[in-house]
Amino acid sequence: MMETLDTLDIIKNTAGKILSVDFGDVRTGLAVSDPSRMLASGLGYISPGGIEKTADAVAEAAVENGVSAIVVGLPVNMDGSKGSRAQRCEKFARMLKERTALPVATFDERMTTMTASRYLNETGTRGKKRKQVIDTLSAQIILQNCLDRLKYMN
Repeated sequence: MMETLDTLDIIKNTAGKILSVDFGDVRTGLAVSDPSRMLASGLGYISPGGIEKTADAVAEAAVENGVSAIVVGLPVNMDGSKGSRAQRCEKFARMLKERTALPVATFDERMTTMTASRYLNETGTRGKKRKQVIDTLSAQIILQNCLDRLKYMN
């Protein structure tokens, strides 16, 4: 049976920190909120290799950081449709839900990488340093956007 993903409504009704994941085949960026859910902070990135090992590593990060929920960035197409990349992210999110028993939701990450790239351009971050921070920054942007959305949900 395919595990269903939670909605932001379920996450809103939990208390505590949220872990954000920008899942990638090579690097996966992580960010965490403060307990009051006001601010997202980057944790760094992991690159264990393969979807299974990455899910295990993210589940471990969730425990280490004492989070109460996880949000996985969902790369929805500009027209709102879901391509193969979005389907892979949903599969990854379901794997996290099975491994952690925490609420796990996906969150639209359209334009996140572009926003992160623009910020890195403005700060003059180039080359190897850029590769090291873009996934973390993307996870942080996803989480901050999610936190902002949660504030305005009824």
